Amino acid sequence: MAGLTIVVVAGIGVLINGATMLLFLNGQKGDINIRGAFLHMAADTAVSVGVVISGTILMFTNLTWIDPAVSLVIAAVIFAGTWRLLKDSINLAVDAVPRGIDPQAVRERLEAFPGVHSTHHLHIWALSTTENALTVHLVKPDPEGDDQLINDLSEILAQEFNIQHTTIQWERSDSECPNMTHCHAKN
Repeated sequence: MAGLTIVVVAGIGVLINGATMLLFLNGQKGDINIRGAFLHMAADTAVSVGVVISGTILMFTNLTWIDPAVSLVIAAVIFAGTWRLLKDSINLAVDAVPRGIDPQAVRERLEAFPGVHSTHHLHIWALSTTENALTVHLVKPDPEGDDQLINDLSEILAQEFNIQHTTIQWERSDSECPNMTHCHAKN
């Protein structure tokens, strides 16, 4: 009788945890916090499914090894599912370039703007789980249109690269680059 109670209670856990997990399904791609909540609920659902499976098998057989075997499978699934979350969390903590943003593509896009001769000191990092920032020095000899260019660049960086906060420093010649090995001129 206790086996049936365990299976029923775990089955209720599957329904509740599974429904809660689905609430986080859509938001998990854009926010590491929501992905963490989703993975937590997915793990709880997996554990409940494991209890239902092993409990049902144990009710009808004497296969006592099934419970630890199912537990190991669940642990492996949880580990695999949370590995990327751990990597993304570490990257956020150490100000690494956010996953999905290619710094070289950003550099090329910046250098493609009229009047921009080169870039250096490009830094891209996550401010939070949903917002990214960029700082860059742009060599643009002619000061004409600087303000409009900043607006245009900020808009494009937000749309194309999901970078919402930009700080752009103008320099009028490549000689202002303090370390020429970090300067990148247009080809």
